[in-house]
Amino acid sequence: MRFVVESVLIGQAIPIARGEFSAIAKTPADGSRRVSMLGIEGDTQADLSVHGGPDKAIHHYPRDHYNWWRDALGPLPILDAPGAFGENISTTGLTEWEACIGDRFRLGAALVEIAQGRQPCWKQAHRLGNASVVAAMVRSGRCGWYYRVVEGGVVAAGDALELTARPHPAWTVARVIAMLIHRKGEHDEMALRDLAALEVLASGWRARALSLAR
Repeated sequence: MRFVVESVLIGQAIPIARGEFSAIAKTPADGSRRVSMLGIEGDTQADLSVHGGPDKAIHHYPRDHYNWWRDALGPLPILDAPGAFGENISTTGLTEWEACIGDRFRLGAALVEIAQGRQPCWKQAHRLGNASVVAAMVRSGRCGWYYRVVEGGVVAAGDALELTARPHPAWTVARVIAMLIHRKGEHDEMALRDLAALEVLASGWRARALSLAR
């Protein structure tokens, strides 16, 4: 399973609203960028209590979803190019329904691993100018996901994103988001306990699964 990295995106923290800062506005990076355990060279996060860190080093949002959002929100200019959802990596052909927790990919020269889905916050709604965006993301499962970095390297637009291992094919990102964030559909105590025991899943999401299983 191999995809093309259509864009590598980075952003700086800037003031947005409510006296808050955000680096959700991402733009394409020029040339190759170093990938370290904390993310992509030149990218920042504003609130490190909820963003960034080893389990949320790189955010991947499928370009595939942009047409769906145009249908839902109208022809917003911000949807004409990648970066509307704060993503660092943009590809076509891989979505939450195919990507699985624990998947390992060769990203350019780096090796990354899916650690968790993304739980969107109000800053995403502010970015798109629509208060209903967060609920729509969660309800539809179109949230994106985060990688941890297993091996550093460099990456540039045009590089390959190639699957190298899939240890947990039953745990798609979409399924995990539905169970832990949307909390609709499947609610199986044993499945939640199995998910909580999944060592590759980010610790915060494992704790959430365990709390829901009780």
